[in-house]
Amino acid sequence: MLALVVGLLYLVAGRAVRSQDATGSRFVCNAIPPGAEPGCGYGPTGNRVQSSSPVEDELRNTIIQLRETILQQKETIVSQQGTIKELNSKLARCEAAADESSQGKSRGQGSRRKEYGKNTMGDLPRDPSETIDQLGKTMQSLKGRLENLEVRWKHALRELLRQRLGALETQLLRKVAELEEEKSQLYNETAAHRQRTESALNSLLERITELEKNNNAFKSPEDFKVSLPLRTNYLYGRIKKSLPEMYAFTVCMWLKSSASPGIGTPFSYGVPGQANEIVLIEWGNNPIELLVNDKVAQLPLSVSDGRWHHICITWTTRDGFWEAYQDGERLGTGDNLAPWHPIKPGGVIILGQEQDIVGGRFDATQAFVGELSQFNMWDRVLRPVDIMGLANCSAYMPGNVVPWIDANVEVFGGATKAALEICEDRAFDS
Repeated sequence: MLALVVGLLYLVAGRAVRSQDATGSRFVCNAIPPGAEPGCGYGPTGNRVQSSSPVEDELRNTIIQLRETILQQKETIVSQQGTIKELNSKLARCEAAADESSQGKSRGQGSRRKEYGKNTMGDLPRDPSETIDQLGKTMQSLKGRLENLEVRWKHALRELLRQRLGALETQLLRKVAELEEEKSQLYNETAAHRQRTESALNSLLERITELEKNNNAFKSPEDFKVSLPLRTNYLYGRIKKSLPEMYAFTVCMWLKSSASPGIGTPFSYGVPGQANEIVLIEWGNNPIELLVNDKVAQLPLSVSDGRWHHICITWTTRDGFWEAYQDGERLGTGDNLAPWHPIKPGGVIILGQEQDIVGGRFDATQAFVGELSQFNMWDRVLRPVDIMGLANCSAYMPGNVVPWIDANVEVFGGATKAALEICEDRAFDS
């Protein structure tokens, strides 16, 4: 651009010389005042000389336009320099962040960061054409650095995405495993619930079957009595169910006997190693006795008047405390009867005989003579109000360990089972 301005000045000077040569006069150049427009319109004193030549006016206008163009390009270059410097600083920060996120490449990246961090503009040449070339090279350099950053960030993003996908996959697998475990637990609980339901249904069906079988014999499964009319060693009844281990019990029954001397043994429970685990006996002229683990307590009961009587015996292993009820009234209590001894499980309950070995070797002199009914047993001590309700026929509460039902009682040696509505029969006796 400067070369163009100089050329125009030479052209103007040449024309002036040629014009001067043609007229035979000399051409004199005067100094241009500071800030004045270039041209030859000034006198020796520095005052502007008006020229009416159209060529000079045209050249002057051209020079002014070129000057304005140069100033505009200079402003554009300065603006582009500022923009490029700003881009340079931003690229340097981006590269620094990318270098910090990359692992294992710190040394190579550090040198590259130093190279990219320096000002790529430098001092621009003064020649406009060289300035434009330098700007083009700078833009190419920036483009290359942007592409490099794009590749590096693309790799970093791919690695980050892979890590995130791996973490999500791990969480998904863990959740699937938890769901499988919950499904297995739910299946086990469902199977256990199904098994309990089936067991309850089977028990109900068995109960219904028992009721159907016994419907012809008795009005209800519990409305019967066992009769043992002779004092022998072969008449007896047997309870099919055994006892669990117990730390307390209540046994209740209805008795009717007029035997003398002594009513004998209404029931006995023997286990391996101890035939007298639980025994209720009245033998000879002795009072009624309760044996627990072959330890004896005498009971203030009297039932040998030939009438129905309701008796209940309670016992607890704590201090060996016992109670004796007759017809709903508590007649006696005591303690220290086999204290802290648990009732052993898996034995045999015999009605009407005392056992010398488990389930046998009966003694005729200890046999019960009479009738008994409603033999029920619980693994706890009943309340007095419950016992009174059983005695006055205002409540029916079968034993939770041994209930009195027809299917649960077997008779041997001539002992019989007969229908009985105990409350009506008792009212008739009284």
